[in-house]
Amino acid sequence: MPDEKFRIPLEIHPTKNIDTQQVNGSLTVIWRNWDSKLKKDPEMIYVSSIDPGEIKGPHLHTKRDSFFTCIHGHVIFIIKNNDKYVEIETSDTDPHMIYVPKNTPSAHINLSDGVSKILALADVAWRPNDNEMKNVTFADYDWSKWK
Repeated sequence: MPDEKFRIPLEIHPTKNIDTQQVNGSLTVIWRNWDSKLKKDPEMIYVSSIDPGEIKGPHLHTKRDSFFTCIHGHVIFIIKNNDKYVEIETSDTDPHMIYVPKNTPSAHINLSDGVSKILALADVAWRPNDNEMKNVTFADYDWSKWK
């Protein structure tokens, strides 16, 4: 599978009502300090929102590796790898951690009717005016297939 380099499986555990023991939801493990999912512990964790049908990016980060998990909604991550596009679909009902290494162009598009939210972990904390994000273009990518 071409997206294996960028997709990290997540552990999902059912939660239960303490009285009836009926399943009432779930707990998804994003990161633990003793897991080996990440090469380096995150220095920054944030939530990014994206409006319906909108695209964030494409851009790249020159100093940090990023790890993204859709915690609400439904998105497609598009990662440019060796002049080919890797598309990874993820949602709050089918969560995966998406790994985007530094200097790797990426974008994501919200396929939901509502706002989608992405939890992001970064191995280097962002600072205002550090200019480590560079906008790029995916001129040969067919964005219309998601509209």
